[in-house]
Amino acid sequence: MPEVDRSVSQTVKAQLALRDQILAGSLRPGERISELQAVETTGASRTPVRMALVRLEEEGLLEAIPSGGFMVKAFSERDISDSIELRGTLEGLAARFAAERGVSARELEPLKECLAAIDELLRQVPISIEAFSSYVTLNARFHALLTELSRSPPLIRQIDRASALPFASPSGFVMAQSALPEAQQILIIGQEHHRVVIDAIENREGARAEAIMREHARLAVRNLRLALRNRTHLDLLPALALIKTATD
Repeated sequence: MPEVDRSVSQTVKAQLALRDQILAGSLRPGERISELQAVETTGASRTPVRMALVRLEEEGLLEAIPSGGFMVKAFSERDISDSIELRGTLEGLAARFAAERGVSARELEPLKECLAAIDELLRQVPISIEAFSSYVTLNARFHALLTELSRSPPLIRQIDRASALPFASPSGFVMAQSALPEAQQILIIGQEHHRVVIDAIENREGARAEAIMREHARLAVRNLRLALRNRTHLDLLPALALIKTATD
């Protein structure tokens, strides 16, 4: 492997390892991360680790310290809701592009198959933790397929960037809400949004498709508030410890 490719690969591995440590709660808000410490925990060399730390700062998970090194960042509830709103706005545009530009029945088939698989999961009463985990995978696939139907590479890149913001992905709070009494109802509402956006795209209703995806993102903001109100199951989403509420 060429030296440049090896360095890039090590950077990505270090970035993923450090992100996992932060989101798993191993590194706490305000905790300092030195380059040397990151080298020891990831097993990567100093140059890739340095690049990985800079990338995590760009993602918003770390904050540079003037004296050197980085600190794990804490987030306000508004930070997260703004990020989710941004993703919803971009996904709404993707749905509108898909509807207005036209999508064939064949292109919609993978989306409908994903919808059917989620329907099957939601027939469980109550929904198991395993089903919630499967939902996370299927929901991410649904959103990715929908984005691709826009046939807009610049928009797809921006959605990928928005989804990479801390907690802004389509399933960012699904596991945390799995322990809540409202959990199944929230998933059912979200699935109805999925169904309606497919119908809007099929019928070339751009404004309707855009509006439903923006509303869908607002449901994710509701999930955020529910998850923050009930932190008794932090083991399901340890990263909630990174979010400060007004009462913290």
